[in-house]
Amino acid sequence: MDKKVSELLNDQINKEFYSAYLYLDIANFYSAKGLDGFANWYQIQAKEEQDHAMLMYQYLHNNSEPVSLEAIAKPDKEFKTLEDPLHVALSHEKYVTALINNIYAAAQSVNDYRTVQFLDWFVKEQGEEEKNSTDLITKMELYGSDAKALYMLNSELAGRTYAAPSLVL
Repeated sequence: MDKKVSELLNDQINKEFYSAYLYLDIANFYSAKGLDGFANWYQIQAKEEQDHAMLMYQYLHNNSEPVSLEAIAKPDKEFKTLEDPLHVALSHEKYVTALINNIYAAAQSVNDYRTVQFLDWFVKEQGEEEKNSTDLITKMELYGSDAKALYMLNSELAGRTYAAPSLVL
């Protein structure tokens, strides 16, 4: 595997674990506001980000590449409104999409088709992540100012269950 591609994947492992921290921080915010459904949504998001990191970790090991685990930064966002975390999450997902696209481009540039194929799943996943974030913002804009509607949205989000990724390495 190309050294730059390996380094980018290693760095992405750390970024995925940071994403999990960020989503746990968002879950903490919503828990403190009494919105357990929103907290559940972001707790599951955190698990998914951990899964993403572990998929990359395993991919590197499967390709006899060293894995270097670095310190995970503390989330530094402050949330004042119920909408703030939703916008932070969307912005963060767009950032992660850019990171994945960068790794993809690096792998393509050295004809590393195995890594490109591996990253195809992440490209699709990021499209879903951005859509989910956008949909939550839209729903909050539509319903967030009405207590009964917010209660129903919170109940909807409480129903989300965790499903492990189906990517085969």
